Amino acid sequence: MTGKTVGVLGGMGPDATVDFMASVIALTPANKDQDHIRMIVDHNPQVPDRQAALRGDRSAVVGTLIGMALRLESAGADFLVMPCNTAHAFLGDVIPAIHVPFLHIIDETVGEVASQHPDSKKIGVMATTACIDTGIYQSALQAKGRSSLMPSGNQQPELMELIFRIKRGDKGTGVRKSMRQIAMLLESAGAELIVAACTEIPLVMGAADFDIPFVSSTEVLARRTIALAIEEPGLMPDRS
Repeated sequence: MTGKTVGVLGGMGPDATVDFMASVIALTPANKDQDHIRMIVDHNPQVPDRQAALRGDRSAVVGTLIGMALRLESAGADFLVMPCNTAHAFLGDVIPAIHVPFLHIIDETVGEVASQHPDSKKIGVMATTACIDTGIYQSALQAKGRSSLMPSGNQQPELMELIFRIKRGDKGTGVRKSMRQIAMLLESAGAELIVAACTEIPLVMGAADFDIPFVSSTEVLARRTIALAIEEPGLMPDRS
């Protein structure tokens, strides 16, 4: 297979990046090694804390992301992806410094919701607190005629603790059960679809856990990456 090379800004967190890469490999229509997509990965867990940066000085995160992006460009990447939803809040300062397309996980995930689940109008969003505070998902969903439903009360702090536990390597039964309970509370509150808007979440929870649709931002980004890399527009849903 010939096609485009993807550059991956990774390490945020490490397991989520590996999960994204594994999803790309699993979803690529391939019969041999040469059918797979070339990925150049900057797996950089040293990107400063995105949660803290969004509450204060953003410059260290922005500078690190720009450096990663430019190195991937120099290495031959035709386009870039970043399997971290929260880090997309910094893209407004990153995009002007780069010279290749950037496949936006939030735009692609919300586009998936709109195109593949047109009857779902009230969307439950499970994301980091910083991601929610930026309003990046809420505004994207609103632009598609959807409303957003977030964990309320102590559910959001609990969700953040679960995300941190996953980052520490805990993907056990307790984390899985608690994560699913938060999602089910969103469903009870009226959510017609759940979006895993943090790439740690699909490490412990998936569509089989729910009766309503479940959209993984990791899987959406993997599918869109494949479509762009192998230049098959038919793999991309019509978003018009």
